[in-house]
Amino acid sequence: MSIIPFVLGGVAILIAAGLIAVGIANRNRADPLADKLADFAGQTELTSNLEQIELSIPFVQRVIMPILQKIAEFTLRFTPAQMLESTQRLIDLAGNPNSLTPPIIVGMRVVMAVVVGIVALLIFSKPDQSPFISLLAVVGGAVFGFFLPILYLRTLIDRRKQEVLKSLPDALDLMCICVEAGLSFDGAMAKVYEKWNNALGMAFGRVIHEIQLGTSRRQSLRNMADRLDVPDVTSFTASIIQADQLGVSISTVLSVQAEQMRIKRRQRAEEKAQQAPVKIMIPLAIFILPSIWIVTLGPAIVQLYGIFYAGG
Repeated sequence: MSIIPFVLGGVAILIAAGLIAVGIANRNRADPLADKLADFAGQTELTSNLEQIELSIPFVQRVIMPILQKIAEFTLRFTPAQMLESTQRLIDLAGNPNSLTPPIIVGMRVVMAVVVGIVALLIFSKPDQSPFISLLAVVGGAVFGFFLPILYLRTLIDRRKQEVLKSLPDALDLMCICVEAGLSFDGAMAKVYEKWNNALGMAFGRVIHEIQLGTSRRQSLRNMADRLDVPDVTSFTASIIQADQLGVSISTVLSVQAEQMRIKRRQRAEEKAQQAPVKIMIPLAIFILPSIWIVTLGPAIVQLYGIFYAGG
């Protein structure tokens, strides 16, 4: 007897029970659209306003995120605090994409584990296959799906770090010009935040906001270095903090740091250029060389085969 109907039935019962439990636990909570409807309280046609508000919200925010939030609230009670802290750390390093929170990431991991497990079962299961192989496919797919959101966050983190490394020397040049023109260091960071809409510009803007809220410049710079987790940014913030403590000219420090960052960026580009011939060997050996052999040696092989076949 096949194990597929039992597995699918168990998964469906588990999801249904979880959704029912979450619905019962949240039956007394307010409607999430209540705050948005309050802005339209003075209008007469509330039904049309409700439809307009619902259609104005993106589909992901309107449908997907509430479902993930409810699943996350149910699974949150079984999630260790250490996992939530590590997930929050990854979200911060990724730049808080789409306003994600650790509970939502936990819900995404549970949903992806179930979905990928079912897909793996449907792909690798056969009528005459043993139940052990089907169970192994389900477990492997569930494990892969469970870690898929974390892999997505790590991809965003690597992309963000590369963006920061690429734009840091130019940002320091702009800050050096601004400081030499008479702006303060905070004003130079604000100018970078105003001109650039990238990860580094947003990080400088957050530093400015923290300073305006009362946080010291040193602590704000340390927080920025911790959020970005880029060695070059950490070195830059340490130099600025040390110059602030010792009374060294900020423009001189910015000029030296910009020159060093340009040298490092050029060295990284040269390193990648030297790695390119080694990396290109794999696609060259797998895809390009066999095609060349077929084009060059194919006609000769056909002729030799015709000669020997005719001679035979």
